[in-house]
Amino acid sequence: MTEEHISVVICVYTEDRWGDILAAVDSVRAQSLPALETLLVVDHHPTLLERLAREYKEVEEVRVLANAGPRGLSAGRNTGIAESSGDIIAFLDDDAVAERDWLRCFAAAYDDPAVMAVGGRTEPVWASGRRPSWFPEEFDWAVGCTYRGMPPGRIRVRNVLGGNSSFRRAAFITAGGFASGIGRNGDRLPLGCEETELCIRLTRVRPDAVLLIDDRAVIHHKVPATRERFGYLRTRSYAEGLSKALVARSVGARAGLATERRYTTRVVPAGVARALRDVLLARPGGAGRACAIVTGMAAAAAGYALGTLRARHGGARFTVAPVVRDEGT
Repeated sequence: MTEEHISVVICVYTEDRWGDILAAVDSVRAQSLPALETLLVVDHHPTLLERLAREYKEVEEVRVLANAGPRGLSAGRNTGIAESSGDIIAFLDDDAVAERDWLRCFAAAYDDPAVMAVGGRTEPVWASGRRPSWFPEEFDWAVGCTYRGMPPGRIRVRNVLGGNSSFRRAAFITAGGFASGIGRNGDRLPLGCEETELCIRLTRVRPDAVLLIDDRAVIHHKVPATRERFGYLRTRSYAEGLSKALVARSVGARAGLATERRYTTRVVPAGVARALRDVLLARPGGAGRACAIVTGMAAAAAGYALGTLRARHGGARFTVAPVVRDEGT
C-alpha cells in the first residue's frame, strides 16, 4: 500500500478542543506511511471553520471543510468521504493522537482484497492522570476506547470502532455512508453505534467482506474529567442501549446483538468476578468496579427496552444516502 492511497478524516465541532485538534493533525502528518491528505470536517461552527482555515492555509495536505449535511458525526464523516481522494479512508477522533505506524498497520491489512474495513486499538488518556479505581476496563468502550475482553492481535470482527478505523472506498460505494439519525448529533445524550450499523449493512450487501481489528494500529484518546464520573458511565450506557435498539430494529437482533451476547455472557461476568475477588483481597476499587458494571448493564438494558419500544411505534428513524460515486476504484 503506497502513500497516495490513504485519506484521513477528522471531524471537529468545538473550539474547546483546539489544542487537541492540532495534536491530532500533527500525529497524522508524522506518520511513517504518509497520508495523501487530512480532511478536517467542521460541524456547523463558522468561527472554528474560519480559524482552522487560517491555521492550515499554507499546509497543502490539510483541507478544512464544512459539514455539508445535518449536524452530527455521521454527516460530518460522510462529507469527508465524499470529498476525499484516497482508495482507503481512515477516521481519527479529534481528541486523539495516532502512533507513528497507525496508517502503516492499516495499509498492510488491505493487501488482502477481501478486507473492507480495519480498526485499531484505542488507549485511554485520563484527565486525572490515571484510571479511576472504580472504572472497569470492561467498560472502556463508554469512553471511546478498546475494552477488556476484546481478543488481541489481528482478528476478524463484526464491526470496527469509528474513532480509530478505516474503510476501503469500495465499501461506501457498495453500502452507502454512515446513517444520519443515529450516533452523535449535538444532543445531550452520548449516542453511538453508527459504525456498527454501517458494518452490518456492508456485510449484508457484501457477504464476502472481511472486517478486522489490528491492535498494532494504536491511538491515544483523551478522556476528559467529565467522563471520569460515575454519572457519565451510567448515562453513556443508557444511550448505548437506545442506539443498539435502533440498530437491532434495522438489521435484526441476531446481527445487531451478536457481539453484545458474547460481551454479556463472558466479558461482564469475568469482570464482576475480578472485582469481587479484589473486594475479598481488600484491594482498592473492587466494590466500585462491581457496582459500575452492574449499574452500566442495567442502564444499557433500560435504554434498549425504551429504544425498542420507540422503534416499534415509529419514533426512531435513520437514513442512509450515497456518499461517493463509483469511479472504478
